Amino acid sequence: MSGNGTDAATAEFIAHRNLLFTVAYEMLGSAADAEDVLQETWLRWVKVEGDEVREPRAYLVRIATRLALNRLRSAQHRRESYVGPWLPEPLLTSPDVAEDVELAESVSMALMVVLETLGPTERAVFVLHDVFGFEFAEIAATLDKTPAAVRQIAHRARAHVEARRPRVSVSAEEARAVLDGFRRAVETGDPQAMLAVLAPDVVLISDGGGVKQAALRPIVGADKVTRFIAGGLRKTGAVLTSAPTVLNGNPALELYVDGEFDGVLAARVQDGLITGMYVVRNPGKLTRVTEETPLALR
Repeated sequence: MSGNGTDAATAEFIAHRNLLFTVAYEMLGSAADAEDVLQETWLRWVKVEGDEVREPRAYLVRIATRLALNRLRSAQHRRESYVGPWLPEPLLTSPDVAEDVELAESVSMALMVVLETLGPTERAVFVLHDVFGFEFAEIAATLDKTPAAVRQIAHRARAHVEARRPRVSVSAEEARAVLDGFRRAVETGDPQAMLAVLAPDVVLISDGGGVKQAALRPIVGADKVTRFIAGGLRKTGAVLTSAPTVLNGNPALELYVDGEFDGVLAARVQDGLITGMYVVRNPGKLTRVTEETPLALR
């Protein structure tokens, strides 16, 4: 494209940039990889003749999805050799993301962790259909499959996700209140207060990436999680403090050790208790927690 064609292509890309980033991020769990996908999408988009495209949004999403799918498949080996559990890269999000319940749910750390358990094609189908509302025929064209095959993949992926995602959504206010209770318990060193806000079968997953100390496997159970946190603080003599923030559209905590920023904690809350805790300490995954990342479903 050149001249006015390039200007029109740029305007279309900018108009859909937040959507394209969100699609790529939900498929990859990495903001850095999602940004790379956007760059590659742009380079391919500007080479397309304008009269070849009837629906720019669908066309752009198709390019981004294929690129993200290729990147996800190549990333699987790296993630298998990752030191300890691999958690998605957390994003500081704007208030409008938190106010959009559907968007906040789709990018929540709890759901992103579940999406990590899907195969690449299942993840692409679930994200495009269940999150972004694309029709099976559109997804079939993107993935070079038949609509019937995509429908079957969507059914399997949805069943897999529904079996693992929180069954009841809670308001941001309730989640924040529970997190505040946890924060006070940790900062006062009160294990009983900590136990009072943890579900009996709570799961703690921590991601240090081999750079920062973290549990190499998920820790399951309120007693074990409490001992892990309280025992670690006693052992090191460190002082843990925290501050409220909003990550991936949901209430979360910034963590400070002896006054120095150390990581973030996102949580899954049900029935007034924390059922899932996701602690990211890997410095390489903390580059997007200080500046808001715009997201979009449409």
